[in-house]
Amino acid sequence: MNHLLGLAIESLVAVLLLVTIGYCTLLNTRLKRLKSDEHSLKAVIAELITATEIAERAIGGLKHTVRDVNENLGSQLASATQMSEQLRRQIGEADNVVRRLTKIAIAARPQSEAEPEEALAPAPVRASSAKAVAAAAQAFSDRRRSGGLAA
Repeated sequence: MNHLLGLAIESLVAVLLLVTIGYCTLLNTRLKRLKSDEHSLKAVIAELITATEIAERAIGGLKHTVRDVNENLGSQLASATQMSEQLRRQIGEADNVVRRLTKIAIAARPQSEAEPEEALAPAPVRASSAKAVAAAAQAFSDRRRSGGLAA
């Protein structure tokens, strides 16, 4: 019986050793797969780092471009604002000149007694009014030179 008990224990140890060897083989295959995945993961990480560096350089270039465009647009906007103000002033001056020329034209027009109200009212603007204004200005300057009435 002693021998039988020893043989049972030895067989149990042998079976456990076989199970352990089988489990170690399974672990070995899994570790090999993990190592191959590690190499592919390292390659992916290297590609990701390269792509990140390229993106950082591109972002730096875009920031520089945005800064240049902002400065350029800022100067163009300031120039446009200045031009707009200058045009507004010139339009105001042109309105004053037109009003004065209208007064000159009204003053140069011969007044008849039948149309006193019509002579005081400003004439409607027509397509040929530029010629009339020019003629009135010429008549006014002639009257001024000869010592006549000025408006």
